[in-house]
Amino acid sequence: MRKHAALSLVCCLLIGLATSCKTVKLKDAEEKQQLGEYYAAAEMYRKLYTKSKPDQKDLRAYIAYRMGYCNQRVNNNGRAISAYLNALRYDYPDSLLRFRLGQACQKEGRYDEAARYYREYLAEAPTDQRAVLALAGCDSAVRWRERPTLYQVSRMEVFNSRRSECCPMYYGDKYDQVYFNSTRGIVHKDSVNAITGLKNNALFFAKKNEQGLWTKPKEVEDPVASEYDQGTPSFTRDGNTMYYTFCAVDATEPRTAEIYQSLRSGAAWSKGQRANVLKDSITLLAHPAVSPDGKYLYFVAESVGGYGGKDLFRSRIVGGSDFGGMENLGPVINTAGDELFPYVRDSVTIYFASDGHPGMGGLDLFRAKQDSAGQWHVENLGAPINSSFDDFGITFEGQRERGLFSSNRGDARGWDHIYSFEYPTFTMKIDGYVSDVDEVPIDKAIVRIVGRDGMNRKIPVKKDGSYSVELARGMDYVMMAEAPNYLNQNFELKTEAEEKNETYYVDFFLSPTDKPVVVENIFYDFDRATLRPESKEALDRLIKLLRDNPSARIELGAHTDRKGSDAYNEGLAQRRAQSVVDYLIAAGIDAARLTAKGYGKMVPKTITAKLAEKYPFLPEGTMLSEEFVNSLPQEQQEVADQLNRRTEFQVTGMDYEIK
Repeated sequence: MRKHAALSLVCCLLIGLATSCKTVKLKDAEEKQQLGEYYAAAEMYRKLYTKSKPDQKDLRAYIAYRMGYCNQRVNNNGRAISAYLNALRYDYPDSLLRFRLGQACQKEGRYDEAARYYREYLAEAPTDQRAVLALAGCDSAVRWRERPTLYQVSRMEVFNSRRSECCPMYYGDKYDQVYFNSTRGIVHKDSVNAITGLKNNALFFAKKNEQGLWTKPKEVEDPVASEYDQGTPSFTRDGNTMYYTFCAVDATEPRTAEIYQSLRSGAAWSKGQRANVLKDSITLLAHPAVSPDGKYLYFVAESVGGYGGKDLFRSRIVGGSDFGGMENLGPVINTAGDELFPYVRDSVTIYFASDGHPGMGGLDLFRAKQDSAGQWHVENLGAPINSSFDDFGITFEGQRERGLFSSNRGDARGWDHIYSFEYPTFTMKIDGYVSDVDEVPIDKAIVRIVGRDGMNRKIPVKKDGSYSVELARGMDYVMMAEAPNYLNQNFELKTEAEEKNETYYVDFFLSPTDKPVVVENIFYDFDRATLRPESKEALDRLIKLLRDNPSARIELGAHTDRKGSDAYNEGLAQRRAQSVVDYLIAAGIDAARLTAKGYGKMVPKTITAKLAEKYPFLPEGTMLSEEFVNSLPQEQQEVADQLNRRTEFQVTGMDYEIK
C-alpha cells in the first residue's frame, strides 16, 4: 500500500493552495468531513475541484478522492465513481482508491468493473479480507441475480414519499401497526442534515383500517418527537417501551448516535431518555433491537476491541434504563466492514445488514442462525430481497415469511424507501380414497401417516372414503390405511423438494378378512399349474400385503371353469394353488401362514356390483353355475368361464406370531 505517501502529501497540498484557492476552504471541507457531514463536505470539495487548475495534479487527485468518498457515504454512487476515476487519472497514491472504486461500482451493479478494481487493489494489499470478501460477493451476486429466490418484493407506495423513509418496525401482536422514520417530517421542515443533505429523520406511524389496508402514515407528535435526528424504533413485546436511535447536533464535535428509550403512557410516547448501555456518551451506539423474550438489547456500536467498522453487540436488560455489559456477537457475524440494523426473530435467529460479508453491493441483508453448539451460521438472503444497492432494516410479521425492509434501489438520489416482501405459500398435500377391493368406500377407515419430520397423525376418512392432509417438502413418509374387518395396506411416499404446489394422489383398496378376495392377473400355462411370468406383479403385491399384515394367515384357493371332470379340475386347481404357495414361501413368507386348496369347479363365482357394472348381462348376486353358464350365448359363456377361473385368498386367522 502507498497510504503513508498520501498522508505526507497533505502538507504539500496546503502549500500549493496558497496560489490556487484559499487554504481555509479546503480546511473547512476537511472539517465537515471529519464531523461526518458528508453531504456538505462533498459540495465543498466539488467547488474546490472546479477552482483548481488541470496542472495541479496532486491537488486535484487529493480533492477528487475525498469528494468521491463523501459522495459514496451519501449514496451518490454516480458522482463517487466519477470523482474516484478523476483521482485515479491524477495518480492519487493511496491504494484504497481502487478498493473504494470497486465498492462504488459494485453498488451500481457493475460487477465486472468492481472485480477488476478489487483485484488491482489485492495485488498491493493481498491480505485485506475486506477486498477478498467483496470480490467473492461480485461472483456470487451474478449467480443470485440470475437465480433469485421465490420471495416477492414490492415497493410500499402507501408508506413512501418524495423524501426518504426507512427502518420499519411492527408494533403490537396483530402486526397491523408499523413505525418507521422519514425525512418528510413537519417538525424538521426548516432543517437540512449536513450528513445526508436531507431533513432530519422523524418517527412516523401507520395502521391498517377495518378492511385490512394500510392507512396514510402520520408523524408521531407525542413528547418523544424531537427536532433532532431519530429513528430505527424497536418495541418490547408488551408494547410499553420503545428503544430508538437519537442523534443530537454538535457543531464542534463528530456526531455520535445514542440509544434512547421512551415509555408508553396511555396513548402517547413519553419524552425520550438516554438508555444507560454505556456510561459515556462518546461511543457510537445505534439501531437497537429488543429480543422477543425481552432479555437482551441488540445494537450497533463502534467500540474498541471490535473487528473493524461497526459491530453488532448485545447487553442484558437489567431493568428500567440499566443494562449489563456489552457482548460482541463475534467474528462469524462481525467483519472488518460494517454490521448494522439487527433484528432478532427468535432466540437463535437474527437478521442484520452488512457491507463486510460477500454481498451484491452496498448493504445486504443476512440471516444468522445459531446451532445447538452455539455456533453462528450466516447466509446472504440473495435476490430479490438484496440488490446492488443498500438493503437493510428488515422486520417480519411474527413467524410468517413476510414483512417490510428498506432499500434505496431505483432512486437516482440514493434515498431510502420501504418495500414489502413475502414468500409464496406452497401447498404440498396428499389426497385419496380408502375403499374395499370392489371400490366401495369404507367410511370407518383411518389413514395413519408417519414422517421423518416427526409427523405421526391418524386421519379419519370422510363418509365418502376420502382423506386429505398437508405434507412437508422433500420428506419421506410411511402411510397405512386400516379399518375394522380389513387387512391393513401400507404405502411409502417421498415428496418433491422443489418449491411448488404439488398434490399426490394415493388410493387404498383394502381386502376384507371375512370373505375371499380374487388375486387379479395370476396366469398359468394352459391346462397346467406353471405360473406364467406376467403373474409376478400380482404375486408381489400379495407378498407385500402379507408383510403389511404379519399376523395374518391365509388360504390360497384355486378355481377352474365348468369344463372337464370334477376330479381332474380339483387336481389341477390344487396344483395351481400350491404353485402360488410355493412362490410366496420362496419370497420369505412362512409356510405356517399359508394353506393351498384346490376347489376345482365346486365354488362358482358370485357376481358383485362391480362385475355387474362391467358386464351388464350378468346381474349382481348371480352364481355362475354350470347350468347358468350353459344358458348364455357362446361369447358370454367365455366371459363367465374366465370369471370362474380365478385364484383367491381368504383370511383364516389373525393369530400368527413371528418366532
